[in-house]
Amino acid sequence: MRSIKQTELEPLVRRANQIKTEVTQGGRKPCKDVIDVSWGDKHRGGVQPLTFVRQVLAACLYPQLVHSYKLPEDVRQRVQSLLGACDGGSVGSYTPTGGISYIQCSVSNFISRRDGGVPSSPENIFMTSGSQRSIMQVLKMLADFHNQASLPTGVLTAVPTYSSFKMMLQTLGATVVPYYLDEEQGWAMEVEELRRALQASKGICNTVALYVINPGNPTGHVQSRKCIEEVIRFAAEERLFLMADEVYQESVFGEGSEFVSYKKVLSEMGPPLSHTVELASFHSASKGFMGECGLRGGYVELVNLDPAVMRYAYTIFSTDICAPVTGQLALELMANPPRPGDPSYPVYAQETQSIQAMLVHNMNWVPEVLNNIPGISCQPMMGGAFVFPRLYLPQAAIEKAKVVGMQPDLWYCKRLLEEAGVCVGPGCEYGQKEGTHHIRLCVMTPVETMEEVLKRLKTFHLHFLKEFS
Repeated sequence: MRSIKQTELEPLVRRANQIKTEVTQGGRKPCKDVIDVSWGDKHRGGVQPLTFVRQVLAACLYPQLVHSYKLPEDVRQRVQSLLGACDGGSVGSYTPTGGISYIQCSVSNFISRRDGGVPSSPENIFMTSGSQRSIMQVLKMLADFHNQASLPTGVLTAVPTYSSFKMMLQTLGATVVPYYLDEEQGWAMEVEELRRALQASKGICNTVALYVINPGNPTGHVQSRKCIEEVIRFAAEERLFLMADEVYQESVFGEGSEFVSYKKVLSEMGPPLSHTVELASFHSASKGFMGECGLRGGYVELVNLDPAVMRYAYTIFSTDICAPVTGQLALELMANPPRPGDPSYPVYAQETQSIQAMLVHNMNWVPEVLNNIPGISCQPMMGGAFVFPRLYLPQAAIEKAKVVGMQPDLWYCKRLLEEAGVCVGPGCEYGQKEGTHHIRLCVMTPVETMEEVLKRLKTFHLHFLKEFS
């Protein structure tokens, strides 16, 4: 069995929960409470779930509610449609491997609408228990197909990136081939850096895929259409399988930025690329306006795969039997929300507009506040859920961290948690250029909570700098 290293964030989150418990029980009061902005979990951060989503889910789980006139008519109609698509009319039934066909069609229609009419086939969509499971299954497929006894499978992976992806590669015995995003250019992705990374992997591993996150996690960058075109051409030239993680596609509000899917750009580039570049596109009900992380619903759409590979993909995905039905329901509600004229639309529009206003405010305001704190710099945030500011730590603090056996930004985060009651992610968790230090904060948090986070962070940081000046 392979040994999987625990992430640097896990002990911090456990400690944050311990402190919360201690404060609740009255055994300790180091601060008012602990605020955890280390996760990209909207509900954990205090944002309320969408009423329409929860009404439909409640009635699907307890069908007697369908007869309650306290629920809007469109909610009751949706419940009847969804339960009618379930075997036995119950969410407790198994589903086909790819997912409930009715929901596959809803997701397929959503993709086609999003991409301006680019065709999408339901048969190419597989629903899973979250996008990370989709990614894991695709990685397993690639590792099996490209297995070479002499060299492990390699995947070009952004630095920084979220740690779960690296852990998935480690689980499969695959190799991370790191390419660095350009922090000074707003965490831009450069093809020349991809070429350097690919060349450096020669003889070390068999690099077969390129993994991209757009919008970025933890960086908050958004790729332009031109950048995506360049990346697709590079993948075609090097015969790389493209893995496009697009789970934050609903959260793009930066000035001059827009989300364009890899599939849409690939289609518009025309043949031969549009017919030959292999692509897996991932999305999830955990992010965006829904933020239903705990329901575990994600999907992958596979594009341009050989029929033999598609058959093997079906075999790989069938090892899970089926995705959780509640997660599949959440995907359908994400793909097919209330429309103008529906009874639920006014409340839905009000709730989503409120979330959007919060995100737009935080995306603009948080980097500005961070850039006004001495010893911290933050690139503009264009999309996603996180900012990834750089810490300029005194040399004495760096030496002290070495003495206690921790990475400097991990030690900083540990002290920030213990002394100020704020839990953030250390940069070493996600990868960074040697000699640099960062922290990750989720901005998908109510404005008043974010204000308290930044207030505590600034006070702690200034005291920290003074301590080691």
